[in-house]
Amino acid sequence: MINYILQIILFQVLFLAVYDFFLSKETFFTKNRWYLLSTPMLSFVLPLIKIPTFQRAVSQEFVIQLPEIVLNPDKVLQQTIPETHIEESFNYVNILFWVGVAFFLILFLIKLMKIISFIRKNETIDKSDFILIFIPNQAKAFSFFNYIFLGEEVPKQQQEKVIQHELVHSQQKHSIDLLFFEILKIAMWFNPMIYFYQKRITLVHEYISDAVVAKSETKESYINNLLSSFFLVENISFVNQFCKKTFIKQRILMMTKKQSKTVNQLKYLVLAPVLVSMLFYSSCASYDSRLEKRIVTHYRMADGELFSYKGDKEAHLDDYFGPDPKGLLEEIPFDELPEEIKKEEYAKFKKFRKIFKNKASLAMMLKYTRFFKTPDGRIAEGTILEGSKSIHPDKLGDELLFIKLNKRPTFPGCEEGDSDCFIEKIDQHFKDNFNKTVLADLDLKTKKIKVNVDFTIDTNGYVERIKVKAPNEIIANEARNVIARLPKMTGGEKYGKPIKANYKLPFTIIL
Repeated sequence: MINYILQIILFQVLFLAVYDFFLSKETFFTKNRWYLLSTPMLSFVLPLIKIPTFQRAVSQEFVIQLPEIVLNPDKVLQQTIPETHIEESFNYVNILFWVGVAFFLILFLIKLMKIISFIRKNETIDKSDFILIFIPNQAKAFSFFNYIFLGEEVPKQQQEKVIQHELVHSQQKHSIDLLFFEILKIAMWFNPMIYFYQKRITLVHEYISDAVVAKSETKESYINNLLSSFFLVENISFVNQFCKKTFIKQRILMMTKKQSKTVNQLKYLVLAPVLVSMLFYSSCASYDSRLEKRIVTHYRMADGELFSYKGDKEAHLDDYFGPDPKGLLEEIPFDELPEEIKKEEYAKFKKFRKIFKNKASLAMMLKYTRFFKTPDGRIAEGTILEGSKSIHPDKLGDELLFIKLNKRPTFPGCEEGDSDCFIEKIDQHFKDNFNKTVLADLDLKTKKIKVNVDFTIDTNGYVERIKVKAPNEIIANEARNVIARLPKMTGGEKYGKPIKANYKLPFTIIL
């Protein structure tokens, strides 16, 4: 998310740079208005667009990690519940963000209530195109949608021109533009580019209004009226103000400027290469955006092919173990790794340096540690085995034997090799057989108990080698009994021969 926000801000900087260097001096005011409205929205969309690349997909059939089962004394359901720690439940960045949103929302509502107060308390005159509101004892002039606010202290000879000017704002719905940026300021209060955008589009609004009203008289006369109209201005950022001292010089310079040539509209084409570069950047971003914490995918190689299976823990990196996967996985030089990964590796090196007193052993460990880009774009830390181009599948262990099976174990009542049916049957078996009454008298310090069950289906289809990790022996025994009561299944095969298959089943008990 942070990387996404940084890309938004970076793109907005580039869009405003294009505007300031190429477009701001041109008299294409309406086009500039739409440029300033559309590019902030583009900055939100562009980071989400990725240039399609052909990557080798890892089949979902190779995932052997069974879905987590959650047991509750009142209800049993199948779902995945990630482990959280107390300190992780408080995300101070999120708290700061929402505090900022609330603060700027309150400021916006205060300004809005101020305008509503002006409308309710002061004299209003309904015109055909607008509603005129006189503010007593004030020299203010501004507009908000079809309301034009005029201070009674504004000189009579200038009131008509002021109203004409504000009427252009009203008719062209400039207030919608300013409200749009007010909403962006609430959602991205920490982004300074929104404030720059709002300032520039406010100035463009004045250019548009000046250009329309100045046609009814000479430019010299209009400029003289403008210079003599130093009224007070209401400090509300989403209203159009007739006279803002910081804009006077720029407005006069623009009115005295010659109309831009039609050919100058070609400057908008500068946006094309900028957009292409942005798309390239967002699509080919560095690996930093792929360091989200996820369930680890373990990559292995057998018979010269790359296979994968899901682990039971979350981490920033995936894992590879085996011979050099040249041609199957793209290696990432250490210098090109994200800074976060480098810091972790340096910390790990210091830790191992204390453990390995033998420098040769430490050097050997570092020699065979490399990093790879996985087929789904993540980073995997690899341990390379030297001297072998491939590992025979019979020596990979139960997990990889299972993903390489020609024929998977089949639960009674399921079609041969139907993994989805197998999972559903295991889930139902737990619901029907786990004795929830054993939980009633347990004196546990936590409301959530994580249990991991490891079991094997032998060549004849029977369950064996049941291992259970649980913080309570009663729960461990009950889980062991549930697995032991699994019915006889059809065993798996590899290369036409019966073979054992290993399963790992996590479940959580909620008290």
